Amino acid sequence: MKYVDEFREPEKAHALQKEIVKISRQIEKHIKIMEICGGHTHSIFKYGIEAILPDNIELIHGPGCPVCVMPRGRLDDAIAISQHPNVILATFGDTMRVPGSKDSLLQAKAKGADIRMVYSPLDSLQLAKDNPNKEVVFFALGFETTVPSTAFTILQADAENIHNFSMFCNHVLVIPALKALLDNPDLQLDGFVGPGHVSMVIGTDPYQFIAQQYHKPIVVSGFEPLDILQSVWMLLKQLVENRYEVENQYNRLVEKAGNQIALKAMNQVFAVRETFEWRGLGELPNSGLKIRPEYSQFDAEVKFTIPNQKVADHKACKCGEILKGVLKPWECKVFGTACTPETPIGTCMVSSEGACAAYYKYGRFSNFTQKIAAEKQTATLTS
Repeated sequence: MKYVDEFREPEKAHALQKEIVKISRQIEKHIKIMEICGGHTHSIFKYGIEAILPDNIELIHGPGCPVCVMPRGRLDDAIAISQHPNVILATFGDTMRVPGSKDSLLQAKAKGADIRMVYSPLDSLQLAKDNPNKEVVFFALGFETTVPSTAFTILQADAENIHNFSMFCNHVLVIPALKALLDNPDLQLDGFVGPGHVSMVIGTDPYQFIAQQYHKPIVVSGFEPLDILQSVWMLLKQLVENRYEVENQYNRLVEKAGNQIALKAMNQVFAVRETFEWRGLGELPNSGLKIRPEYSQFDAEVKFTIPNQKVADHKACKCGEILKGVLKPWECKVFGTACTPETPIGTCMVSSEGACAAYYKYGRFSNFTQKIAAEKQTATLTS
């Protein structure tokens, strides 16, 4: 397939791997590189990229999965909205199985709530047109990647004067999360593989503070194997040359200034919240979006009464530490046992972009079995 196979050629991958090994020998210390986007984590394990990197290069998985960073309290709020009379709650498929404090949306649906899976916000708008006697609420979430489609849907609803449609807005912003990670003393990172999808919208300029204030390199990357390998090589090259810059490996789709049409629609419809809660990262200032007062008729938080309570994560789940990059999924005691994609305890095991789901599907049998083997060997030695 043109424009896909070209980024998966084994010969080029092998050449890049050799260059990475060569340049890594010039670096004496252990290097930690965080890939911010969950899509990158998925690709890294799908194509076995981590396994071919030198031992002194470690990939850390960041909080780039929008479903994973959703706190339990906001899930409870969505379920509460769905339980209002004559409400249809629409959401993406990944969100359906995310556990709240008591139920997931799928379990609430089984108990009688009218909750439907859609593929885009416009699908939920069509539901409102098809059901004029119902209140249709779209559970909107995601980073800047999905914000434009949400914004354009609200603008369309306004243009068509559709009154039985609203959104429960849970959109979050990537830059405040990166600042929180960089300010975390427990997480010493050497560089970042920047998110490709988010950067298609916001561009590369917003990342300048990483290089200028924190003196860390960042390379915005595509999602194919050669994209990620080249991005790692570019990061290592910066480190060897003592450079701290924002580089764009994904220049076939990402522009420096981003997508101006998308950004204009976002700014027209949404304003920045003063604070928003993230799973694992806690309350982060200026890290979420809310619907502007001019479009309050489409704001579910204005239309409905919701609990709006903070709910602690499951005690056994280490999803918060995994999202911060402090732990790897296989270091969680319930990973692969009590917590699986069929019976998830935390959000990281639910979404296809979650680190736990990626480990389980592609990397579980190497990392998890190594952990078990090490524990058995320790038990034998101490018995």
